[in-house]
Amino acid sequence: MLRSLIWLALGTFAIGTEGFMIAGILPMIAGDLQVSVAAAGHLVTCFALVYAVAAPLLAVATANWPRKTLLAAAITAFGLANIVAGLAPDYLWLMVSRVLLALSAAAFVPSASGTAATMVAPEKRGRAISIIYTGMTVSIIVGVPIGTLVAEHFGWRATFLGVAGLAAIALVGILAALPRVDAPASVSLAARIEMVRRPDLLIVLALTFLTLGGIFAINTYFGALMTEIFGATPEMVAGALFLAGIGGAAGNLIGGYAADRWNGRRFLTAVLATLTINFAALSLVSVFAPDRHGLVVAYVIAAVWGLAGWSFPAVQQVRLVRLAPSLAAVSLSLNSSALYFGTATGAAIGALAIDFVSITAIGWTAALFELAALVLMLATMKAPARQAEPSPCPAAERA
Repeated sequence: MLRSLIWLALGTFAIGTEGFMIAGILPMIAGDLQVSVAAAGHLVTCFALVYAVAAPLLAVATANWPRKTLLAAAITAFGLANIVAGLAPDYLWLMVSRVLLALSAAAFVPSASGTAATMVAPEKRGRAISIIYTGMTVSIIVGVPIGTLVAEHFGWRATFLGVAGLAAIALVGILAALPRVDAPASVSLAARIEMVRRPDLLIVLALTFLTLGGIFAINTYFGALMTEIFGATPEMVAGALFLAGIGGAAGNLIGGYAADRWNGRRFLTAVLATLTINFAALSLVSVFAPDRHGLVVAYVIAAVWGLAGWSFPAVQQVRLVRLAPSLAAVSLSLNSSALYFGTATGAAIGALAIDFVSITAIGWTAALFELAALVLMLATMKAPARQAEPSPCPAAERA
């Protein structure tokens, strides 16, 4: 079973590398295509909006597909879209490629998480999902820094072509090692509408939206901030992203453990408080210490951001699965939509902060998102967790 999940994790590694390396190569793309950094940031916004809209629609359209077929088709499309990006002659074609990348990623990632959750015993779902997201965190540790360095020495287009190669390897592994997993039981339209109307589900989705909005207000422009404010070289930016990835790998493991064993609400409260303080500190150090000392602090902030931010997804997804285990595919696709609506909103508002204030304002922008999420978490801590059906494991009561 672990061997099967590793190939799904490699798929999310490829998707994570493509998605997160934008932070490191955004200034290069902007310079080469002769657009502003804020305009280049719209490549992130476009990807996120398409992903957010497409995820639940694709979940419905592919509801009867065997999971292996769906995952193989999605990672194939993702690889081809990376080739389009690598060969894009201008900004418009690169934007088109980002749309194609979003559609394929929206089909792959929720399905990979849902498949992982159904392949293991209920009490191990958090750890199974964390294995899938390990691909994302390892992409920050390995894929993003290497992508940044490859872009520096061979051009930013080479990074997309490299990701296409990763997708091809993941495809081979999925076809060879993933067992046949039948499509989940068909979910009626009425059941889907009922899920969307549930207040407890909407609260969890709003928390995802706000948290990811803050994270991507920072993530999208972090490379540009490091370069403009601290005079960081591409190698220095890669080093900061490497530390964020190390923190993210640790956070992902902690999140998987916490999802199965700890009180989910209290854990997320601590995560959100940490992110609020951390992002506010980035703006403070950017204004008051735009020098080598501030650069060191920015490195620490990147590591803490990775640790806290990546402990969030597994806990959130397990909370959603426990709300209605038989409707996990629906709730996880909705969570993906909330995640990417948050990503798009954070990237867009970050661009506005840069245009109307300065790039140093992105820390305050992100902190306000996280503060709003923290207030929502505290306001709903005492609300009973409604169960639509019996919990699959005793630990559910702690979520």
